Amino acid sequence: MRPAQFLRLWRIAAPLVVGVVLLAVWEIVVRINGVPRYILPSPHEIAVSLWTDGPSLLGSLLVTLRVTLAALVAATVLGGGIAVLFSLSRILELGFFPYAVMLQVTPIVAIAPLIIIWVKEPFLALLVCAWIVAFFPIVANTTVGLNSADRNLLALFRLYGASRGQTLRYLKLPTALPYFLAGLRISGGLALIGAVVAEFVAGTGGTETGLASRILEASYRLLVPRLFAGLFLLSLTGIVIYLTLDFLSRLLLRHWHESAIEEDEE
Repeated sequence: MRPAQFLRLWRIAAPLVVGVVLLAVWEIVVRINGVPRYILPSPHEIAVSLWTDGPSLLGSLLVTLRVTLAALVAATVLGGGIAVLFSLSRILELGFFPYAVMLQVTPIVAIAPLIIIWVKEPFLALLVCAWIVAFFPIVANTTVGLNSADRNLLALFRLYGASRGQTLRYLKLPTALPYFLAGLRISGGLALIGAVVAEFVAGTGGTETGLASRILEASYRLLVPRLFAGLFLLSLTGIVIYLTLDFLSRLLLRHWHESAIEEDEE
């Protein structure tokens, strides 16, 4: 087995081994100390709850996932578009970038109740909350990438009479692509966090209840194994979103960018 193949295999096996060991220690500690399930359930009890409550939890997860993906798409389109406008006009960047920072540093927990009150449609309100959390990394990273084009190449484009659109298409956008994809990977997890926080603020009830509301309901009823099962599904969803975006990033960059080229040591 070549070193690159061994490294790829170990990259998958190492987290699995660590996870199995931690779960085993968790199970042993809970059983030996007789910890009540309403304080800390064992992994076995969580697995049983996940099996019995799985259909309802998965249905709620789909609601949360729909908000997350919609917010991520909106953040990608609007954040990328805003970054392009910033790269074309220094005045726009200086005028509006501080407000983007302001939205980023404002705790979503503080403004989510206002958004839910102002926006009457529940799905749209959750979408706005998740979008606010997710869009800034794309704006910031893409803006940095667009402004990182090689100055000598910019001078060469001007020398040959390239228009601003041609310079943007053939120089700035390829330069910004790795930055944009890095921001996209960050925003994927943040969109899920924003959707969950908005559901916590919105509370439980309704015909379409997200997974965060199910977790709140389980905590109120002291169904702690179900609570942990919901948390497990949320964590698994975040991991899947990150791995999917990471795969997309490697797929787009693997043939030309150093960050995605794997070393093949003999």
